[in-house]
This record gives sequence, structure tokens and C-alpha cells, in this order.
Amino acid sequence: MSVKHDASGRRSVESKFEVPGTPEEVWQAIATGQGISSWFVPAEIEERDGKPAVMKLSFGPGMDVSSTLTAWDPPRKFVAQGESWGGAPPVATEWSVEARAGGVCIVRVVQSLFASTDEWDDQLEEARAAFAGFYRTLQLYLTHFRGQRSANMQLVAPAAGTVAEAWDKLTTAVGVKGVSVGQRFTVPGGGPALSGVATYLTESPFDALLRIDQPAPGIAALGAYTFPGGEQTMVVLGFYLYGDQAAETVARVTPQWQAWMQERFPAQNTAR
Repeated sequence: MSVKHDASGRRSVESKFEVPGTPEEVWQAIATGQGISSWFVPAEIEERDGKPAVMKLSFGPGMDVSSTLTAWDPPRKFVAQGESWGGAPPVATEWSVEARAGGVCIVRVVQSLFASTDEWDDQLEEARAAFAGFYRTLQLYLTHFRGQRSANMQLVAPAAGTVAEAWDKLTTAVGVKGVSVGQRFTVPGGGPALSGVATYLTESPFDALLRIDQPAPGIAALGAYTFPGGEQTMVVLGFYLYGDQAAETVARVTPQWQAWMQERFPAQNTAR
């Protein structure tokens, strides 16, 4: 989908997808700190004068991003005015929810900014593409784990070689290389407990979603990429665990997975 240009100078990209649930259930998932943390990154909604005013997202140590909530109409729509990057104009993200027959909703996400040139169009496209994987995680969460308590962990490490080589090494280590959607997998070689069913696999970009039953019910996300404009290859392995014991399980398995990642990608890595 290309960037849409308005006569006013507004440039925007749109994503639209279907999710199960009532508008109220979907709103809980996309517009509360607990809900957002269940499929994206740790989040918090701050109130001022009794009204939601600021959304805070934590992408890792020292990587907190705040957005001002400029519109708030539950359970239909909210708008978050985010911080800019690299000198870009501030980006506004509008989320809207529309009920459809059959117990589903259509979620529409529009990311936009105002600019007099095409300078920032590529960044808008990259932001839309980057969010696509999280939208699939949201769909999976609402389908199987809606409303449950959650805890998450993400491991990121630089990898030697090309993105394709890093992806091959990561998927082999996790046990999903050669696995098709719908097939079960388990981590080989006596690694930390991880097993489940592949739900999404692609190599354009290198991305996978797994619905897991070990170490706890949840979702695992895998990826390999390079930073825009850079040459460093990175791999990521993230977990969203659900249920009353999710936080305890994350605390227990995080050191195991940090050691596992360090052994296979022996460079400094971080967890969040």
C-alpha cells in the first residue's frame, strides 16, 4: 500500500484487519496498558484530570516512547500523537474499531504526518510494515488468550552473516526450520522448554509466529532483519505468556533463554 497524499500536506498509510471479539473486548486490547502489553510492548496509559492523556511504550532499557492522546472515544476511536524520529514531523496514529456480524471487528490503523515533500514517505511505509507483525500477534491474542493476564520477554542479538543466514540459524535452533503452518515443533538438543504449533511463517520479511504450550500457554515471535540504512544483522526471539502464572514463568525462564541466545549468537544481547 502506497503513501496517500492529501492536498493539505497530510501523508498517511493505512492498515485494516479483522479480529475476533466485541468492540469493548477489542478496545481493552488496543487502548489499555494491560491489553497493549499482551501483544506489543510493555505499555501504560496515564490519566490527567481523570481522563486518558498519555500513552507510554517501553521498547527496552532507555527506549521509552510517549504519545499524547488527542482523541479518545471508547470503544470506537483514539488518536495518539507520537514523538518524531530523526527530525521527522510528529506522527499521529489513529485506531478505530468497527463491529461486524459474526462476533468480529474491523480494526483500522492510520499513521500520518504533515510534510511539504516526500522526504518522510519511506519512513511511513517502514512503520506500517514493522507494525504488521504485531497486528498478527494481536489477532492471535484475541483468538486464543483474550483478557488473560500476560507477561512478555524479548531477546535481541546481533548476528554474523546475512539476514538469510541468521534466519536459517535461528529457525534451526528453535526447531521450526522446514516446519509448515499448522505443524508442531519443539526446541531440539535439550534447550529450554519450547513447543507448540507454527501459525505464521514468511521469509519476506523473515518472520514467524508460534502458538506455544511450553513453557506456558502463549505466543512466540521470531525475526531476522537489518537496521534501515545499516549493515548489522539482528535476530529477535520474543515471548508473550498468558495465565495467572505468566509473570512468574517469564522471570524463571528469562535467564535460560538469555544463555541460550548468547551461546548461539555469541555477542552482547539484551532482554526486555
